[in-house]
Amino acid sequence: MAETQLTVAGRPYIVRCPDGEEANLARLAAIVDGKAREAGGSTLTEVRALLFAALFLADEVGELRREVATLRDQPAPPPPPDDTPAVQAVAVLAQRIEKVASTLAARSAGA
Repeated sequence: MAETQLTVAGRPYIVRCPDGEEANLARLAAIVDGKAREAGGSTLTEVRALLFAALFLADEVGELRREVATLRDQPAPPPPPDDTPAVQAVAVLAQRIEKVASTLAARSAGA
């Protein structure tokens, strides 16, 4: 286990985390610290700043969950038409591969 120091709402915290997770934990702490500053920073007590940071983050999570649910309820977009250049190029390549494969099969059958 690694140990790292984080600063949130102006206060340092020593926390333990799995080895290699220090940078990710620091990134998360920076998000919480930003929300605490957004909540009022030094004008609030530490506990209130963290409370409001948690509420702001919970609100964002709620919005994202609603967006995901909305996207899940939408029908999948239709596949691209078969006449797109990419589809045509793949079809040509598939024909070439099939021709090479049958030529090789004929050669190996005659050998």
